[in-house]
Amino acid sequence: MRCKGIEALCPQPGTSELHPGRKIYPYLLRDISINRANQVWALDITYIAIAHGFVYLTAVVDVASRRVLAHKVAITLEACHAQEIIERAFVRFGLPEIVNTDQGSQFTAEEFTEASLDRGVKLSMDVRGSWRDNVYVERLWRSVKYERVYLMAYDSVSKARANLVQYFDWYNNERPHSSLDDLTPQRAYLDLLPELGQVA
Repeated sequence: MRCKGIEALCPQPGTSELHPGRKIYPYLLRDISINRANQVWALDITYIAIAHGFVYLTAVVDVASRRVLAHKVAITLEACHAQEIIERAFVRFGLPEIVNTDQGSQFTAEEFTEASLDRGVKLSMDVRGSWRDNVYVERLWRSVKYERVYLMAYDSVSKARANLVQYFDWYNNERPHSSLDDLTPQRAYLDLLPELGQVA
């Protein structure tokens, strides 16, 4: 295929492109035990194929409970989408101690970093090329794609959005996780909260 100049009709790697000149924050999760809800949140972006192209899915995950706190389906890779969902998660669930992302341009943009730093939240960024640093969200992407996206063949952006809202509701409230002793992410999130009053 390479010799003939044939390429697959799908997005090429690039959702984590580093923007030159922007500040990179150190990876903070290497030696800490993550055992409380709202201790560490992780964000990432993946692409979802639809009939005539693809869309980008961004999600915020509470690492201890695996609960998806906020997500958004967008047609562009702009930092404003990441900023929007992290602020939506702050309003609904309070503030985490640490927000972990990769070094992509969406997460190093000032509009995103200031949304966290201005509230006293620490930023942590994965080491480039080390997928294990953000394995919590990578596992979510695998679940989303194998349990829903690959089975549905979305024919429009609106159908992808509506179906993923339904999926994440099911994922949070009904899907048990073996890593959580077969609790759902919602139940684990509530059990692991230092104070139940933090939940909106």
